[in-house]
Amino acid sequence: MKISLTPAQILVLGFAGVILAGALLLMLPVSTMPGRQTGFLTALFTATSAVCVTGLVVVDTGTHWTAFGQVVILVLIQVGGLGFMSMATLFFVFMGRRIGLRERLVIQESLNQVNVAGVVRLVRAVLIFTVITEGFFALVLAARWSFDYGWQRGLWLGVFHAVSAFNNAGIDIIGGFRSLTGYVNDPVITLSVAFLIILGGLGFAVVLELYNFRRTRRLSVHARLVLRVTASLLLGGTVLFALLEWRNVLGSLPLYGKLLASFFQAVVPRTAGFNSVDIAALGDATLFLMIILMFIGASPGSTGGGIKTTTFGVLGITVWSMAGGREDVELFRRRIPPWQVYKALTVFLLSVFLVVLVSLLLCITERSRFLEALFETTSAFGTVGLSMGLTPHLSPAGRVLIILTMFAGRLGPLTLAYALAQRRRKSAVRYPEEKIMVG
Repeated sequence: MKISLTPAQILVLGFAGVILAGALLLMLPVSTMPGRQTGFLTALFTATSAVCVTGLVVVDTGTHWTAFGQVVILVLIQVGGLGFMSMATLFFVFMGRRIGLRERLVIQESLNQVNVAGVVRLVRAVLIFTVITEGFFALVLAARWSFDYGWQRGLWLGVFHAVSAFNNAGIDIIGGFRSLTGYVNDPVITLSVAFLIILGGLGFAVVLELYNFRRTRRLSVHARLVLRVTASLLLGGTVLFALLEWRNVLGSLPLYGKLLASFFQAVVPRTAGFNSVDIAALGDATLFLMIILMFIGASPGSTGGGIKTTTFGVLGITVWSMAGGREDVELFRRRIPPWQVYKALTVFLLSVFLVVLVSLLLCITERSRFLEALFETTSAFGTVGLSMGLTPHLSPAGRVLIILTMFAGRLGPLTLAYALAQRRRKSAVRYPEEKIMVG
């Protein structure tokens, strides 16, 4: 009996297979430091966090895993960030194999593209851009860290953190669950990591449009919306973080350090869980601000998660159009199709439901405060990796909940939205219209 799978089902099974393979590799004795043990749930959690480019960890990556284990995690991050279909496409191209329509449909789903045309060219461009970007910043970071750790250790730190930052994973190997808090005043490290996160989170189609802008002199509505929403969130996040934490966690820093830390903390909730200040020391208002930024996340077709900047933008424009009495949702002198508004609303409501449900369950299983549970859950759903300190102490039930949330955050809203779009069809019967009272 021949089993026919949809592109969405292939993606889900493919990512699940990569996670399981990674977990089995991490359970090998060669992956764990002497004197430490790695159970299946710990390995599964770490592999899920790496493939889903989340960054939440239950053991310290820098001290628990050997060099082999860290290499496994790095490979999982790269495959998870670019998508296993992108990596498979690269292999097929090298082998001279033709990429068929079925594979192109899965690539389209993986990269969150509207059209199937040109997806193989996009994959090639993505891989070239990834190698150049990660390679350049790996050398920059390695040069800086070589002053602290020597060239051998500095080079490995540069490579690992460049890949982790570009793929919006946020996993670090410095050790001690410190992330980048020791470099809060260091512009080379913080700005390099921030730029990697931004480039990885813009979406590869947008980066390609920006690269071709000098020749085409035009940007699509999608690219313009992504750039405007991204810039607004970065600017607004920086200003609000500085205002809220100026006399708190930023109080002991010099002026340039305060501005640098504020910008960095506005960047990282966009689905990359590095941090240069102590997250647990932030005020409740700041934590809620970061929850909002984590929930929105990065842009479609990127290495990041969340509901995506375009979903947030479309919903905001819809509200603005309705408040202004407009019949159509208009953006840059173009009309947004109604089905895309419905899809954005579906993704938003499903995501809210998932985050709230898991947060309530964590309050029960972990006996934690709701804000703490909400922060960890949103971090997992948005594939961010920031933590208030709850994740390393999760119970087995809590770990399973976060694993499922990370997996759903990386694939759920995206694949479900596309599955709904693919099943879109006109009904044979159109019923009479009747108004209901709303609001």
